[in-house]
Amino acid sequence: MTGREVRRRDPAITRAYHLAETDNWSSIQAHGLLSAQALLQLAGSTQADRDRVTRHRAARTVLSNGIVVRDQGPMPPAALQRCLRGMTPVQWYALLNTKVFFWIDVERLNRHLHACRRHPQIVMVLDAGRLLERHAVRAAVSPFNTGNARRRPAPRGRETFVPYATWLESGWLHETSGLGTSARARSHPPAELTVDRAVPDAMDFVIDVRFPGKGESVDA
Repeated sequence: MTGREVRRRDPAITRAYHLAETDNWSSIQAHGLLSAQALLQLAGSTQADRDRVTRHRAARTVLSNGIVVRDQGPMPPAALQRCLRGMTPVQWYALLNTKVFFWIDVERLNRHLHACRRHPQIVMVLDAGRLLERHAVRAAVSPFNTGNARRRPAPRGRETFVPYATWLESGWLHETSGLGTSARARSHPPAELTVDRAVPDAMDFVIDVRFPGKGESVDA
């Protein structure tokens, strides 16, 4: 699938938003956007770092090189156990650690931003069309916030992350057939866009960078 085909068939995903701690900004400028797994490798992957990142992170983690990895407070093992299909909580954490996450909807971005208000945040606004032109083969979409397992969480598993090209062809059937869940409408919008492992050239797609103050929201 070419970039031209992606843009023609899916004009709705035009912007992608990435939220990061301001402490990570210099690393992002130098290395791009990295998954938690890739951040471990960048830090030298000490045993202490691996122990703190690969298991459930109840609190934010600062790696040995000063890079911050977000907490996983909204998805404790007990809550995940009730909604996972074909996976254990440990396997789910490992899967999420391989992905770079983007919000597509600015309202979801702002909810995440306010949840992280204890520490200064940076919002990167990216041209999703150009991002997907280069990285569509490693991209996937998900129909809900996969980082939250509270408040009647949706069933989830590996098939929750629908390969981008598959989603363009058949909507959410990949999720439905893989997890045995109720069918979603083709019009159901993605909540998240993910790219496996890393987006080292992320700065090539940046349209805007914002440093919202405490309590501030971001406009689309």
